[in-house]
Formats: sequence, structure tokens, C-alpha cells
Amino acid sequence: MGNNIYTGQQRILIVRFRQMGDTILATCLFSTLRKTFPDATIDLILNERIAPLFQGHPALSNIITFSEKECHAPLVYLRKIWHIMRQGHYTIVIDMRSTINTLPFALFSGARFRLGTKKWYNRWIHNYRYQGRRESMIDHNLHLIDPLNAIRPLQYVRTISLSITEEEKTVFRQYLLNKGIDFSRPVVVVGVTAKCEDKRWPEDKMAALIDLFVERYPRAQVIFNYAPGEEERLARNIFARLSRRQSVRLDIQARSSRELLAMATFTNFYFGNEGGARHIMHAAGVPSFVICAPNCEKTVWLPKDGTPTDGIGAADVVTREQLNTMSRAQQYAVISVEETWKRMDAFINFHLSL
Repeated sequence: MGNNIYTGQQRILIVRFRQMGDTILATCLFSTLRKTFPDATIDLILNERIAPLFQGHPALSNIITFSEKECHAPLVYLRKIWHIMRQGHYTIVIDMRSTINTLPFALFSGARFRLGTKKWYNRWIHNYRYQGRRESMIDHNLHLIDPLNAIRPLQYVRTISLSITEEEKTVFRQYLLNKGIDFSRPVVVVGVTAKCEDKRWPEDKMAALIDLFVERYPRAQVIFNYAPGEEERLARNIFARLSRRQSVRLDIQARSSRELLAMATFTNFYFGNEGGARHIMHAAGVPSFVICAPNCEKTVWLPKDGTPTDGIGAADVVTREQLNTMSRAQQYAVISVEETWKRMDAFINFHLSL
């Protein structure tokens, strides 16, 4: 290895793609790189539909996006990768996905450091491969870049982060005021549903939990968070099931991920289904309590970075041996309203004043 590897400005490409929540958890990695290499160019590859949320992040130099059409047209996709890598002259490529589809970034790069997770198909392409293990996603992401300690000791950052402008906050604050929100009372956002069916707690249980919350904390202004279409239909179903609708708002909507981030700056507490919305809230410092889907382990997906967060999953109620004999529906079924409320109310009493 020549000395030029360890000196001068580093040019770093991070290949992330896919889900919003996963990318939010990757912001620890972005911030670690920026803190360690303050003069580096740090570019991020991301799906076009989720890229706006990460605009303005202080750790990133550029966000390079791929549309769904580009991702599903092999020749167009490969040609664009070739062009990016020829122009970028990257010294470090970090393939966080490490799928067959993302291999061309490292293959076309000529970078000295080509980092990925250990897969059977990338042995000759990624020259530093992390053998993942059962751990939090933050630990996983940061271990992925451990080889860069050979250049300079990494200054690890374990806090997830997003960036929002004062103008965006001001606009959304006025929207909330126009909708009648009283900022002298707590604002609570509920993730009542989810995009994926297998990440939705049953409607009747969600409604029962909200009823318990409204009864216990009558000063709280409860805002349903949902996306248009199927999620809105399900949210209205849950609203119709409520016995206590006072202070529950179905008419306030964040119409984009950036508007949800703006809403988060005025939110005191978030509860509901685990997913990307919760990660946005967490990045804004909002305490949260969530119901985790059967394939979503708390220790993996709930960051421990100073912002209070907890949740309940089937593994909190029955043994892993029992879980292995259950269907997904049965695993969800063991998460009772009573146990969820007991844990959530204890969390609120310890961390918040609602």
C-alpha cells in the first residue's frame, strides 16, 4: 500500500438504497466519517423517493439518486454507475447493502477500500467484509467501517440525526396553529398503521391502547400519523373504533417525510407501530414507545443513543422456543393491550411529564 492511501483528501461513496428507517440509522456512520475525515468528500447513493429527507445533512457532500425506473432498467442502471464511478475517483466505497445489484459500485471503482458485509458472492469484489452478527443496527453499521482505522482512528458517533430548516419548522408550526393545536399542551403522534401489512398491530388493539392513553392523559393532543391511500383507510377504521375521541386528531397530516420531521420538532411523545416514522421522531429527539413486528427485534432496531425509546414485542411475552412454533399472526396475538399499556405507561411516567 502506498503512502498516498493514508494522506490527502479522502473521497468516500456510501451505497445505501432502500428503506427510510434503515438510512436514518445509517446517519451514525455518515457522522462518524465526517468527524473523522472533516475535509473528505462524502457522497451518498440513495433511492430518489426517500432522498429529500436527507437533504441538508451536515455530514454529506452530495446525494446521488436513482429513480425506480433506473433501478429496473439494467443497462441504464449499469451505465449510470459506470459514469458515477469514473467521475467520482473514490478512494473508499462503503456498500451498506452488499447485494448483487450493488456490487458494480465497488467493481467499477478502483477504490483501495471497498467495504461490504460478508456474502458468498462478493469475496473478490469487497476487499474488507464485515461478518455481521446479532447486534444493534448502529453497532452493525459502525463495525462495517472499522477497517478505516488503518487510515485514521475513527471518531465514532452513535447518535442518529436529520436536518430541518427553520423555515420548514416555522411553516409547519403555523399549519398546526391553524388546525387548532395548543402548544401549551403536550403533542403526541401515534403511528396507527404501517405501509407493510406484517408491521401492523391489529386495529382493535391499537384503538384500545389509544383509548387507555386518552383516558390517562387527557391534556395530550393526539395526532394520527398515516400516509394517503390504504393507510388512511385503516387509520379511519381505528378512529371509528375509539370510545374516547376527545383530543384525537385525524385531520392533521404530514404530507411528506420532511413535513413529518418538521412535525417531530413540536412533538412530545410518539407511540404505535415500529417503522420509519418512529425513526424520524427519534432523530428529532422525541421519546417513543412502539409495538414491534415479529421480525423486528428491539435490540436491533431501537437505538440507544440518549433519546428515550422502548417497545414491546412477542419475545417479551413468550420464549424464543415458543416463538419458533408460532405463525406471524400468533406472535402478534400474544402482545396484549394490557401488557403493552402497562409497559408504555411506566415508560411515560419515568421519562415524560404529560
